[in-house]
Amino acid sequence: MTDKIRVINPATGELVEELRVHTAEEVETRIEKVAAGFNKWKKINAHERARLLKKWSAKIQEQKEAIARIMTLESGKPIKESLGEVDYATSYIDWYAEEAKRIYGRTIPANTESKRILVTRQPVGVVAAITPWNFPAAMMTRKAAPALAAGCSFIVKPAVETPLTTMKLIELAHAAGIPEDAVQYVNGSGRVIGEIFTNSPLVRKITFTGSTPVGKELIKNSADSVKHVSMELGGHAPLIIAKDADLDYAVTQTIASKFRNAGQTCICANRILVAKEIIDEFAEKLVHEVAKLKVGNGLEEDTQVGPVINGKGFKKVVSQIDDAVEKGADVLLGNTFDADEQAGYYFIQPTVLKNVTNEMVIMQEETFGPVLPITVFSDIKEAVEIANSTPFGLAAYFFTNDYRTGNYIHENLDFGIIGWNDGAPSAAHAPFGGMKESGLGREGGIEGIEPYLETKYLSIGGLE
Repeated sequence: MTDKIRVINPATGELVEELRVHTAEEVETRIEKVAAGFNKWKKINAHERARLLKKWSAKIQEQKEAIARIMTLESGKPIKESLGEVDYATSYIDWYAEEAKRIYGRTIPANTESKRILVTRQPVGVVAAITPWNFPAAMMTRKAAPALAAGCSFIVKPAVETPLTTMKLIELAHAAGIPEDAVQYVNGSGRVIGEIFTNSPLVRKITFTGSTPVGKELIKNSADSVKHVSMELGGHAPLIIAKDADLDYAVTQTIASKFRNAGQTCICANRILVAKEIIDEFAEKLVHEVAKLKVGNGLEEDTQVGPVINGKGFKKVVSQIDDAVEKGADVLLGNTFDADEQAGYYFIQPTVLKNVTNEMVIMQEETFGPVLPITVFSDIKEAVEIANSTPFGLAAYFFTNDYRTGNYIHENLDFGIIGWNDGAPSAAHAPFGGMKESGLGREGGIEGIEPYLETKYLSIGGLE
């Protein structure tokens, strides 16, 4: 484990801040701290936990602009998106502040007059979270809020690219009155700290957002101590445009889905499947609108597409474009770059590819960059087959004004989140999560607090 984390602004390559990596001993100490804190936090009544969560949300909102600036500096996303993410992050805290008061048990009619049967819920224990760089605020609060609402204590390892946002949010949690031994962070290598988390007998649950291979490793390593796991893993979202779709609206929603955070989201549209009857018209309208997008430093108010996070991400995107072009795809827009590996910044002009086929890498692997590959389908059955032809099942989108077509697509897509004429379906009050190799469990909605609770059954006898 290196002893320093250098937080770099991906728009300029400039050093934002240098942080010390926590040693293995320090990580263990903080786990022990939140384990001791759990025994106190779980005893605080639900209404008080709710009050403290609401106070945390209010403090975040008080510093919304400052937090958004930190987020843009370390992640590169446009400042408007960062401001929106702060709102999105606090929406989870607000939602679970209310859900804290709705952790209900129940009574079950006994099969004899001498018994009473009660079912109660209790927190699972210490929760260890590992969060990604692309949504450093929302992905943390989406885990911390239900954990704390349930009565669990919480420790998080943010991504090394974007630790500052998480650190600021936890500072504000403490300022709001949430005890320091109830919520903590640690900085360092995901592999090293992930192993400490999974090996620790004090940690009872692992929650992770990130790649499928890393998620599988965490699941395997958690098996020895039978930890609870929640996994929000990779996606490869299809977006289907039926022949009857409102094309202008579909174009607007496609752009909203694809180019948010420069295409670096787990639910952004990665594969655009268009009916053969309208593919030329759709492509023309799409290119016309995508060409208007302003690429630049996220701190500039008019920037709509920021940089790719780092050189590794940049090379992956470029290699997918090159592979597609070599195999016959047409570049309708983009495939130009402003990147300097030595300086440390990487911009990719929004790119639209046409005549993309299923054997191209871009149709098989998640892109995480501002590239839209367009392929054609003959009928809706074929579109659904193409959409389902990956091991991933996180998010999918389709556009049609025919309720029969829409109903067929919805029933046959194997994805946990689906947008029908909607390119932005995420919300704190709705369950977020994937099928197949895209994850386990749900975050958000009434479902999102369930993974942080144990069910306890009590049978009382001798009551005659």
